[in-house]
Amino acid sequence: MATGERSAIQGATVTTASADSGLIEAQVHGCRWELERPADLESLWAAMGEGDLGEDERLPYWVELWPAAVLLARFIADRAECVRGRICLDAGCGLGLPALVASSLGACVLAFDYEPEALIFAQKSALRNAVPQPLWAVMDWRRPAIRPGCADLLFGADILYERRFFEPVAALLDHALAPHGTAWIADPERSVSAGAVERLEGLGWHVATPLTARVAQGGQDMTVRLREITRKSKGE
Repeated sequence: MATGERSAIQGATVTTASADSGLIEAQVHGCRWELERPADLESLWAAMGEGDLGEDERLPYWVELWPAAVLLARFIADRAECVRGRICLDAGCGLGLPALVASSLGACVLAFDYEPEALIFAQKSALRNAVPQPLWAVMDWRRPAIRPGCADLLFGADILYERRFFEPVAALLDHALAPHGTAWIADPERSVSAGAVERLEGLGWHVATPLTARVAQGGQDMTVRLREITRKSKGE
């Protein structure tokens, strides 16, 4: 069970209990989150055959807690007043740490992922950590099954790791966000995603970077940028 105060996360370190335990322990500003998973990425990848990937190359990236998700969870928790009572979407939620943090702060959270198995383990993690269950949904962000303009906040961690995702993510923002809604997207420094900000700005979005931090997690040590995305006002 998670312990400690969750409403003011200032820093985060994450360690894996063991490679095959199916459990990741996330220490977040004195609060321990236990996230369930079937195994580590390397083990699952080794067990996959070519026919398991499908046309979307569905590698099981969701079984890891990536540095971007840690930074996003910290950012959300530091802004409890912004998420409490708000309708929030967690896009490509994976193991669900940001969704769990937002839910613990009183947000109404819809967390969705392309992979049904990810949501099974995210639901177990909510039970394990004794936080209100988000609404978990299997959804493809290219075909969002949600009402237009329904979200006050949309957040996502490491969802721009391929250029082919730029347009679908921009379309999701346009479809899901309320007129004055905000998106928080945490993305590590990668050459492949370097053009994402320019593309979003070209499509009529204002992009700020309120937080940049180095996050070490489970063998990964990355500089992660937190992008705050809003619609440009008339005249901008």
